[in-house]
Amino acid sequence: MRAILLLSLSVFMIAASDAAERPNVILILADDMGAHDLGCTGSTFYETPRLDRLASEGMQFTQAYAACPVCSPTRAALMTGRYPARVKITDYIPGARVGRLLPADYLHQLPHEEVTIAEAMKEAGYRTGMYGKWHLGGEGYLPDSQGFDESDSGQNGRGFAGVDRADPVTENALAFLERNKDQPFLLYLPHNLVHTPLLGRDSLLPKYEAKAAALPPKTDAERFRPERDRQDRRVQDHAVYAAMMADIDAQVGRVLDKLDELKLADNTLVIFTSDNGGLSTSEGSPTSNAPLRTGKGWLYEGGIRVPLIISWPGVVKPGSASSVPVISTDYFPTILAAIGAPSHPEWHMDGASLLPLLKQSGELTARPLYWHYPHYGNQGGRPAGAVRDGNWKLIEFFEDGDLELYNLADDPIEAVDLADKEPQRVQQLHAQLKAWRKQVDAKMPTVNPNYTGKTEVPGRPERPKRRQSKQK
Repeated sequence: MRAILLLSLSVFMIAASDAAERPNVILILADDMGAHDLGCTGSTFYETPRLDRLASEGMQFTQAYAACPVCSPTRAALMTGRYPARVKITDYIPGARVGRLLPADYLHQLPHEEVTIAEAMKEAGYRTGMYGKWHLGGEGYLPDSQGFDESDSGQNGRGFAGVDRADPVTENALAFLERNKDQPFLLYLPHNLVHTPLLGRDSLLPKYEAKAAALPPKTDAERFRPERDRQDRRVQDHAVYAAMMADIDAQVGRVLDKLDELKLADNTLVIFTSDNGGLSTSEGSPTSNAPLRTGKGWLYEGGIRVPLIISWPGVVKPGSASSVPVISTDYFPTILAAIGAPSHPEWHMDGASLLPLLKQSGELTARPLYWHYPHYGNQGGRPAGAVRDGNWKLIEFFEDGDLELYNLADDPIEAVDLADKEPQRVQQLHAQLKAWRKQVDAKMPTVNPNYTGKTEVPGRPERPKRRQSKQK
């Protein structure tokens, strides 16, 4: 595969004399940031002035999706342009929770045979760098084995920990920009923020603690909604999380300021998004995705809808927006199109170039979107699959075969299950979902003969159940 890659890419190698006209590319991935966590996407508690400004300078996608409700599968999809089920990375690495079902087997590293966007751009003459949370394999499978010339992803590719975890990511990114200012580059910047642990900088916390204290008091019933055996946070009022949001916003701002300083901003395509929805049902439940249902680890909209901002001066109209559903697999073909490289659907076969939307020059061909999560989420989600076709969304739960149907145009919060009223549509979408699983050779969970009546990680002592955070 790699030999084919080198041969194929030699066809579209662009002369060095044209390098200055090719756009640089910066791809920034937040960790666990919800669709409504930015000021420009509706938050009135978190403050994100730099990302709001980026949205005002580019296009905001109001129906952007992650390829999975947890991190590693989405990262694999983003790197390859292929659905997680096709790549065979369907849970976070190394998730292992079992319940009534044994979860499907999955890979714990991105196979070297997969062609990544970094490899494609490197062979097209781009310098490639990656700093932050890789989470697609450890030794032997780190970014340097997947097309990145320069990288630092911390121990075992999991990124950095601590309250200052964003600092080394940004410092590395600024140094990379300085070193490569005279040649076209791809900078992949997957931040650890706003993932747990919930740690806010001392310099930022007092502001948001005071802001939270000034909010009208709410009862637990107003602040949380039951979802199976969990409680889904419905109010954004968590001061520590707000400080973390302010932190990542400032870190992104530092990178954008560096582009201005180096006079690179006018020739740089910037993509900002998240790997899954916000954390709202476990581990402190620090954010709310309301009005969307649930969050990380679930296939309801709150678990898979994410913010997406794309800025490209001179190409993308400032302050524009698109309501077309798009997904993580789309970034690979979009970037290739942006740099003038031919499309290679044999690599990024599950993605579509967003260039017609960005240029407002055309539409995307209508297509269904699919999700496959045959695992128990730490956040309460059950093994399931889903398809969105037009405004209709079907979710299939693998434990009992339950099927839920929602019309997202009329019911974006997925409050009214229409499965009983629309049996023919359920049958059609279910057949479509099963046919897609067969096409991508999706691995399925199996019956657990040793089911204990609860979900658990085998061999791990049961930890005390965390109380829902009461912090405002």
